[in-house]
Formats: sequence, C-alpha cells, structure tokens
Amino acid sequence: MTSKVAHTMQRIEQGEFFLLCGPCAAESVDICMRVAEEVGKLAERHDLPYIFKSSYTKANRLSAGSYSGPGVNEGLKILQKVKEEFDLPIVTDVHETAEIAAAASVADVLQIPAFLCRQTELVRTAAGTGKWVNIKKGQFLPPEDMARLAAKATINGEPSKKVMLTERGSSFGYRNLVVDFRSLVIMREAGLPVVFDATHSLQIAGGGEGVSLGQPELVIPMARAAMAVGVDGLFVETHPNPAEAKSDAAAMLPLDQMANLLDQVAAIRAAVRV
Repeated sequence: MTSKVAHTMQRIEQGEFFLLCGPCAAESVDICMRVAEEVGKLAERHDLPYIFKSSYTKANRLSAGSYSGPGVNEGLKILQKVKEEFDLPIVTDVHETAEIAAAASVADVLQIPAFLCRQTELVRTAAGTGKWVNIKKGQFLPPEDMARLAAKATINGEPSKKVMLTERGSSFGYRNLVVDFRSLVIMREAGLPVVFDATHSLQIAGGGEGVSLGQPELVIPMARAAMAVGVDGLFVETHPNPAEAKSDAAAMLPLDQMANLLDQVAAIRAAVRV
C-alpha cells in the first residue's frame, strides 16, 4: 500500500469514523475518476478517512439483460487507476472464491454482498488474504446473527480483527426494506466497526420492470438517523448523473448532493460526541 492508503486504513483500524463511497459499478474510467476526485476533496475538508467504492461485477441481477459491470479484468484496471491517481483505498464486491486473489491485488477491503453473507468459504477466503472484509447483513437476517458470520473470518485459524459489518435494511414484504435502527446497536456488540448503507437500505428490488428502484430523496434523512444512533462508517453510492448510470440508476445519490450529506453528518457527529 502507498503511504496515504496505509495511513487511511490505519486511521480506520484506530477507530475513526470513515466513509465508503462511489458509483455502484465501475462503468467507466471517467465516472470513477470524477467521483473519486470530488468525494475525496469533500472527505479531506471534513478530515474523513475515505475508501473509494465501486464494483467490477454486479453478479446479483434480476434480469439477464441487466448491466453487470465491466468484468474482473477491466474493472480492476479501472479501480487500480483510481487508487494510483488519488492514493485512495478501494473497496469492491467479491462473489466467488476464484475472484478473491485478483480482487485483493487491488482492493484494500473485500466486500461480501448481502445475499452471499452466509457463504462460509467466501468469507474465509476473503479474510485469508489479510485484507479488511466488509460483510453486508443479508436482508433476511437478524442483526444478532452477524457476530456468527464475522467469526467465520479467520486468518490461520484465528479470528480476523479486520472485519466490518454493514446494515442495509431488512425485507418487509416482497420488495420493500426497512431499517430497524436497533440493529446498529446490536451489531456493535460484536466489537467490530458497524457501517450504515444509506443507499441500498432504500432500494426497491426489482420494482421497475426488472430493475431496482430506490428512494434517493431519503438518503440524507436516513444517514442523519444512523449518525444519531451511532455508527463507525457510512456507505453511500453516488453518481454525477444517476439517471444515466448503468447500474442502480434509481437508487444512487446525485454527486452534487454529497457535500450537503457530509456537512449534515459532520454536524450530527459533533453533537453526539459532545
């Protein structure tokens, strides 16, 4: 890792509040570079450890024709370019154990998607790289179960200390998600950093004729609520023009609203710490 990347990850290991943010899919170099640059400046303004997030592959698609990303090789090249240009840590999804070595050569945090959070070998193999692992809570799981899933993340048989847990809502009916904010408190009892996913928690899966919808107008209010309850990190997907995004177009927060989001989050953090 470069010195800035290492320093950012060290700050997170020391318990500082952090941000995971970027476009849903690494759909182009230009989009990723623009988001990384603009969010990076905002993070610096708030002295906030920032991990750039984007996915080289979106394996969980409802429709066969849905955009699934540039693929492992091209996608990781894009993420590597972002890392080198802006000296930022990278977080990206992994879906199969065969992908993990390649992903770990670029990413500093390997993310286990919510629908795959119970896949034992996926979690174990990701943790075995020595990288941080972000396990997203399945929409079908109670928060109490996340401690058991985190215990699967081991290095040489010992529990890894580089695990974070992300809340992204629970299924309520067929398409709707709700966030029980008690889960943020419950998951923190595992002694691991807890992240709130402010965009996917408002996703309406498959609600738009085969593509997911969302409620981006509620992202900032939900983030405020999570900050008041208490979290260690915030996850936000953003895009310069969500309407033209190739993945999760209806769910991402417009990039020009990130400054407002982080200003409000910073104010609530300061009030809570007092």
